[in-house]
Amino acid sequence: MQERPRPARTVLTHREPAPLVWLWAVRMEQDLLVQGRKWWFAEFMDSHDPAEPTEPAEIQADNRGLKRHLENEPHDNDVAQRLNWLRAGVLGANDGIVSVAAIVVGVAGATAATGPILAAGAAGLVGGAVSMALGEYVSVSSQSDSQKALIEKERRELAEEPEEELAELAAIYRDKGLSPETARAVAEELTSHDALAAHLSAELNIDEAGIVSPWHAAFASGVAFTLGAILPMLAILLPPPDIRVPLTFAAVLVALALTGALGAWIGGGSKSRAAVRVVVGGALALAATFSIGNLLGATGVV
Repeated sequence: MQERPRPARTVLTHREPAPLVWLWAVRMEQDLLVQGRKWWFAEFMDSHDPAEPTEPAEIQADNRGLKRHLENEPHDNDVAQRLNWLRAGVLGANDGIVSVAAIVVGVAGATAATGPILAAGAAGLVGGAVSMALGEYVSVSSQSDSQKALIEKERRELAEEPEEELAELAAIYRDKGLSPETARAVAEELTSHDALAAHLSAELNIDEAGIVSPWHAAFASGVAFTLGAILPMLAILLPPPDIRVPLTFAAVLVALALTGALGAWIGGGSKSRAAVRVVVGGALALAATFSIGNLLGATGVV
């Protein structure tokens, strides 16, 4: 029987979806990409007749291990993406809830009039959203510029000193425990496939496709802050004046517990510990601003 040609080994990569703003949409897109990758790999494995293996047993075992890895184990890019969402999304919403709630509760402690509460809350919402977006843009721009500079430096070194870079990559894998011969073979194979990606991953832990857009991050933070700030605004303005403050306290603390647990779930941490942490912090902020507003209102300063 004529031996069928061996299929080319395919290296599966994960690219972080671009924008950072739509939290659930991006997570759904990520799941679809991962499921598609699993389906492709399953189709590739099933297309080979077990009775007529086209690859050695060792390679078949590696393929089965890779399949289990894709199905069951987290990936570095997945973790990095979750942490980015945690920072830009959930924390932005938490800031919006606490900041605007503290403002409107403080004003409500000084006066029962709806006008001053609405004006202060609206100013806090707009100013906080702009501040969050600007701060996120500056922060992510600096990080992105540094990463791009490192990528260009590595690309230039690969073009000017390929042998030295190959030796450096082999040395990295020797330091990780591989024998000199194996480390050299790994470095050569990775370099032949994608030299830049191999060096960025091994030396700098950077994924060229995973650089975050500062505009996306800024928009995500601004929107998250705004969505979080809407809750205390509604809670303080809609109820009657005699119950608006306690109702705002309750609504804000429940929302903080939910967002804290959500952030812990995204990051893989303890949901109860995160919820308690943000609830305690939010309660202290509300109590402090309400006490100050009440004191100023009682003394006739405002």
